[in-house]
Amino acid sequence: MNKVCRKLKQKYKFKYDINAILSDLIYTRILDPCSKRSSFRIAHEFLEKPSYELHDVYRALDVLGSECDLIQADVYKNSHFLGKRNDKIFYCDCSNYYFEIEQEDGIKKYGKSKEHRPNPIIQMGLFMDGDGIPLAFSLFSGNSNEQTSLKPLEQKILEDFECQKFIYCSDAGLGSESIREYNHMGERAYIVTRSIKKLKKEEKEWALSPQGFKRVSDDKPVDISKLPEDDKGLYYKDEPYTTKKLQQCLIITYSPKYAFYQKSIRSKQIERAQAVPDSGNTKKNRRNPNNPARFIGTTAVTKEGETANIQHYLDEHKISEESQYDGLYAVYTDLLDDEVSDILKVSEGRWQIEECFRIMKTDFSARPVYLRDENRIKAHFLICFLALMIYRFLERKLNYKYTCEELLDTLKAMNFAEIQEQGFIALYKREAITDDLHEACGFRTDYQFITKSRMKTIQKKSKRKE
Repeated sequence: MNKVCRKLKQKYKFKYDINAILSDLIYTRILDPCSKRSSFRIAHEFLEKPSYELHDVYRALDVLGSECDLIQADVYKNSHFLGKRNDKIFYCDCSNYYFEIEQEDGIKKYGKSKEHRPNPIIQMGLFMDGDGIPLAFSLFSGNSNEQTSLKPLEQKILEDFECQKFIYCSDAGLGSESIREYNHMGERAYIVTRSIKKLKKEEKEWALSPQGFKRVSDDKPVDISKLPEDDKGLYYKDEPYTTKKLQQCLIITYSPKYAFYQKSIRSKQIERAQAVPDSGNTKKNRRNPNNPARFIGTTAVTKEGETANIQHYLDEHKISEESQYDGLYAVYTDLLDDEVSDILKVSEGRWQIEECFRIMKTDFSARPVYLRDENRIKAHFLICFLALMIYRFLERKLNYKYTCEELLDTLKAMNFAEIQEQGFIALYKREAITDDLHEACGFRTDYQFITKSRMKTIQKKSKRKE
């Protein structure tokens, strides 16, 4: 990031240290996410105190927001100094962030909130590489179509990031035919999921038939209706699914383990549904497909000349209809010559981008509660994005040995006490995870006593600039 900040300083001629401001904002976002004012206060508790003022932070936010695209592109290019990027597979997804305001404002618009809140939202589109490391993001209004809004972000990756050959992987929400056509061009390819319920009648009947499946590991034919519930295998069948513009295939997978899981969840929902008629609470939440009330049917029984009596019952037909999809999964791809096992392995990696959003929302408190200016909101999300990228690189450096909670808790606990201006004492306990962190970062701070001169040497090592 030092290179990017030097470029910004040359362009804007400001006197404050934007690299120090951006670094401190990223550190506090990881260690103690809070407002920018509070981040400035917390930064004074670091070993290196801020050399800038609070008003410099807000001025820097304006620059960071304005140059968000440039910063993303340059950070991607410079990130190759930290190790090879797995840029042959790109995962894509969208999420949204709500604002506790009553009226729409700018790009904060009413839209379909993933948290089912009646507040204006901003949507974020995110691309991630094959190792789960963020690649690029964009923001768009809450009432925009995410499929059309994400295309400019992919175009930015093609042009500014100079990435031309990759596999686009997403869920069905970002896998429309137009998106597939776009990623069928050049050296790109795609793997996107598809809702079996939304297939055409003929394809749906083929997908739901237990015949024609093969085991992924050895292509042995299997009748999935005869498999035991505790079977740990994965099974598939595929067929060409060519359209006017696409040569692709449709892959249907079946997992007995996943089928058992879905059946168990539904059984608990049915138990709750059976209690609904007795309680009188039969209102269905159409926005929530997992609401147990969806299994409740309603009939109106009348006698001639009398008001109808409403009766509720457990809809066995609805339960049976839903159960036929247990364990099944559908994927579209134009990788016609690749092994099915490799295609499915790539598709399964989509969980990592969902985890990216979870970390940003939960661990980094990404919802911009205190900001209203759109440019500063963009800067805020840039800081969250860079914090996530740094965390992911650290996670990879540690060979994915620790959970997010373990890593963040350890980093937050690595504090020091200054002793009579002579030096520092570590206040944390040495453990395997702290040893691994020191090994990954190339310096140690777990000495019994650290003189001021040694601490300065450690700080210089921590700032190795490419």
